[in-house]
Amino acid sequence: MTDLSIVIVSWNVRDLLADCLESIAAISGPLALDVIVVDSASSDGSADLVRERFPWVKLFAETENIGFTRGNNRALEVAQGRHVLLLNPDTVVHGDALKVLVSYLDAHAEVGIVGPQVLNADGSTQSTRRRFPTKITAIFESTWLQGIAPRRVLDRFYVTDQPDDGTFEVDWVQGCALAARRAVYEQIGGLDVGYVMFSEELDWCKRAKSAGWRVVYVGSARITHYGGKSTDQVQANKHIYFQQSKIRYFRKFHGRGFALALWLFLLFSYSSQIMIEALKALLGSKRDLRQARMRTYAQVIRALAGAYRNG
Repeated sequence: MTDLSIVIVSWNVRDLLADCLESIAAISGPLALDVIVVDSASSDGSADLVRERFPWVKLFAETENIGFTRGNNRALEVAQGRHVLLLNPDTVVHGDALKVLVSYLDAHAEVGIVGPQVLNADGSTQSTRRRFPTKITAIFESTWLQGIAPRRVLDRFYVTDQPDDGTFEVDWVQGCALAARRAVYEQIGGLDVGYVMFSEELDWCKRAKSAGWRVVYVGSARITHYGGKSTDQVQANKHIYFQQSKIRYFRKFHGRGFALALWLFLLFSYSSQIMIEALKALLGSKRDLRQARMRTYAQVIRALAGAYRNG
């Protein structure tokens, strides 16, 4: 029986996807793996690359961009492993990382989800372990207020009180590399497709913990993540998807009232940023950059205008 089904959803990151699959192919030992790649209508030849260089990969070559959550669910439906690993295409797996994650799940029946230590390209540790967001962190995290947030608030959210190499329980781990036992998927279902991108793993971990499963960070397993290469191609989308997903999460788990207040705050926040950038442009500071930012923030505002209604 397959020990681990690796699910990769890819969009226009051909070379990084190749590196990711090469790192998986190099894994040795008794671990039985299968790999499923969902290519969301990439225009860079990603699907052809998989067919030609990695024929052992099960490929779904979509004719349109179906998004991260739908892509993962498409693969989860056919995954055969005792456990599944959601893995970003811009990652490289190191050594026995996957064996460590599978072994931990096998040894701890009450644990439903595990996440590895995720490294940046320079070898430093990415912040991928979290406690559940609160109404306070919703206002500070990834907004212009983050720089003035009380240190203790964000330190608790980012679990900075624990060592990077340690193993400990958390509330959720980011989805660039997230392993779950099949029983979790069978019990709570797949990712919520209401999230196009961002917060879908938070929602999944929230539902898993509500169903009685533990979520654990395993620092001895290491994976490098180059980070955001698909969303970086369309900068406005990164803001839009992140904030829309934040609103959806808080509406789902904290009620419509707070979600409405958060929506209004985000509209005010991005409107304020446009005014600040406009003032800087008038003063002659990097006008091309200021104008580009104003266009991005205007796109975000237009997208957020319907986010609460459609969330």
